[in-house]
Amino acid sequence: MDALKLISDSSLKSEVPAFEVGDTVKVHVRIKEGQKYRIQVFEGTVIAKRHGGIQETFTVRRVAHGCGIERVFPVHSPVVDKVEVVRHGKVRRSKLYYIRDRVGKAAKVKEQIQ
Repeated sequence: MDALKLISDSSLKSEVPAFEVGDTVKVHVRIKEGQKYRIQVFEGTVIAKRHGGIQETFTVRRVAHGCGIERVFPVHSPVVDKVEVVRHGKVRRSKLYYIRDRVGKAAKVKEQIQ
């Protein structure tokens, strides 16, 4: 068990992006097309963070062309190039799954004033 912990600690990213549930983020994802790589940006609201350590993931939701899209990203994956925080949201829940049922302005998250 200790060996597994050593491996997981060494493969963690050195700089973990500081964001919370409710924040609007831009996730820069590295996509392979043939032999080349390109960066694609996925912008949306973080509705969940799960686990911790090496297997930590976060779920980002956005609405594109009237259709809701959710993607789950591993925090320590080499596919995730960087995560930019666009705005901080003010929420009182750890999971925002109720946003899936909301439409229009009701699906918005209030901005946190600092």
